[in-house]
Amino acid sequence: MVTEQTVVPAEVTARWRAGAAATGPADRAAVEHAVRAAYRAAGLAEPAEVRWFGSPPAAAEAALELRAAGAVSVREAVRTLPWEAARRQAVERVGAAGWAPLWALTGGELGPVTNALAGRIRDAVLDRLAPEPDVEQADPPATDAARTRRTAVRLALLDAVRGQHDAPWFAAFEAAGVLAGTSADRTDRADRAGVEALAEVARGAGWWWPYEGVALVSERPVALHRDEAGRLDRADGPALEYADGFALHAWRGMPVPADFLSGLGAVTVERIRTEENAELRRVLLEHYGYERYLADSGAEPLHRDGTGVLWRIQLPEDEPVVMVEVVNSTAEPDGTFRTYWLRVPPSTRTARAGVAWTFGIPEAEYHPQRET
Repeated sequence: MVTEQTVVPAEVTARWRAGAAATGPADRAAVEHAVRAAYRAAGLAEPAEVRWFGSPPAAAEAALELRAAGAVSVREAVRTLPWEAARRQAVERVGAAGWAPLWALTGGELGPVTNALAGRIRDAVLDRLAPEPDVEQADPPATDAARTRRTAVRLALLDAVRGQHDAPWFAAFEAAGVLAGTSADRTDRADRAGVEALAEVARGAGWWWPYEGVALVSERPVALHRDEAGRLDRADGPALEYADGFALHAWRGMPVPADFLSGLGAVTVERIRTEENAELRRVLLEHYGYERYLADSGAEPLHRDGTGVLWRIQLPEDEPVVMVEVVNSTAEPDGTFRTYWLRVPPSTRTARAGVAWTFGIPEAEYHPQRET
């Protein structure tokens, strides 16, 4: 067991965070070299061909065709087995007690955002290649065919290696001294060759599919836009975009249709009221602004007290938006007093209860000496 850290987890995590979000064309020669090294490390013949694709759905469609033609996936040998060995070695190096805190600083830091992005891509690939069958479809054979196709795409996705989106694990492995580039001993270098090759692919490419004789590799995206929380977010175009046109549109993490965003600049109160999709209505409302909507819709206050004003926005077929309007008691440098809007649960009945809720306490226990 290693008792002295040879790398700084925060620095490793920062590098792999950048890798997970990297965009732009791959160094194809370097990636192909690493793909072939991964096959060799698994004891397999190198693939006779490495095919490149502009996006994960394009590669997944090719994988679907290969599976239909009887191609054999070698993912277990290329990815699963060396992955399990690397994890075992990592735990041995830092000890069972050291693994949990190490993971928290590496994979635990990167996992939520990276896994959410990979999940969005997976769902989009599935819907693009095999749309969910219409439950009201009057033609049972067509419905069955759609379900069969969807199952086939799911299986093809299980053959994928996530490339750059496996960054959380690579960060943990590197911090534990399992990957090259650390001062770890090299007595078990042969055992690490597989995961090191996988890491090298991840540094330059997106998702890829290893089969006997052929590997399918997707380029990384050409653009990625996220908010401060790491969620896909862009109001004037695709939040995630690939060179072949595959793209995902989102507003603060919420998936939205491409044409939906083009109309955000002309949102009106009536447009918000008549939007049938509750999730999209929330996006419209957030973009329009709660304060502005309250003023333009003629909303009436529910309650006033010394803490502020409680407002309710009724939305068709959705829970109401309830907010407390509070004024900062401390003046700004220019002498003005800033107004804040705090969203609170729909069940809130008084302004004081709403403000107390934001502090995580009951209304009866909220007795501030000075409200700010």
